[in-house]
Amino acid sequence: MQSAELPILVAIVEDEPEVRRRFEEAVRAHPRLSWQFSAGSAAEAIACTERRPADVYLVDLGLPDRDGRDFIRWLVRHQPPALAMVVTVFGDEEHVLSSLEAGAMGYLLKDSPGTEIAQRIVELSEGGSPISPSVARSVIRHFARAGAQPQPVGGDNPLSKRELEVLRLIEKGMTYDEVGEVLSITWNTVTTHLRRVYHKLQVGSRGEAVYEARQRGLI
Repeated sequence: MQSAELPILVAIVEDEPEVRRRFEEAVRAHPRLSWQFSAGSAAEAIACTERRPADVYLVDLGLPDRDGRDFIRWLVRHQPPALAMVVTVFGDEEHVLSSLEAGAMGYLLKDSPGTEIAQRIVELSEGGSPISPSVARSVIRHFARAGAQPQPVGGDNPLSKRELEVLRLIEKGMTYDEVGEVLSITWNTVTTHLRRVYHKLQVGSRGEAVYEARQRGLI
């Protein structure tokens, strides 16, 4: 997590000049952010990253030389502290889930206002996982289907459907506020569900809850 006393260094990986310029202006206008570099291809982004690594990378998926998800995978391997947030026109489930699996910690659509994108960068740096509301619905649909699948043989599931939904979103790194927004429930309700999860799994933190649920094959 980036210290509030230091600027958040931002890199933009986007091949469309107009979009790239809009993102650069949004970054420069925010007092917490500092523009590090912009690149129009994955190869250029890798070269720039090796010279001037950033804290947060805005990544388009439709790059001219490689899929943006390939760059995110490279980033995860070579710059583990860095955070990647996809900013794209693709809001379908396949693009969303494969981007998160590649290592993206946020997913916004390009029609998001520049001021919102800048604020979401700050949220990402502070531990959140910003996701556009319409995109979040794709994630929920996927998890809902996954939750409907039979549990592994011998894997007793003490958690309710809602508790599983909350835990799966927590597993993705979402904050309590973001989970509440996605599920249309209050922050207090989110914490209530998590307390029940902790009690049922006999754990004391969200990290332990996710670990224990994975060990039991619940998520």
